[in-house]
This record gives sequence, C-alpha cells and structure tokens, in this order.
Amino acid sequence: MEGAPIRQPPAAMIYTCADCGCENQLKPREPIRCQDCGHRIMYKKRTKRMVQFEAR
Repeated sequence: MEGAPIRQPPAAMIYTCADCGCENQLKPREPIRCQDCGHRIMYKKRTKRMVQFEAR
C-alpha cells in the first residue's frame, strides 16, 4: 500500500525529578516515577522551539 502513512513509535520525553533533579526518559503509558529515588512528581523540560502567542 503506497498511500498508507508509516506510523512511528512515540518518542520518549525527558522529565526532571522534583525531588532529586535527575533527568529521566519516560515513554507513553510508562508509570511516572523517578528511576533513581522513586519520587512521583516530574517536571517536563521546556521546549527549545520559539512559541509566540497573540494577545488582544
């Protein structure tokens, strides 16, 4: 099938642990837990892409 799009597996996102500050790679559907200390609060890394909003 030539017209069918090829699905790529979702890439892992990088999160920072709120407790120890360690960077973790988490995939979709993976439990949210630090791999070093087990803390469950993670912060998503800020994007490098410029984001601009129009305000009125």
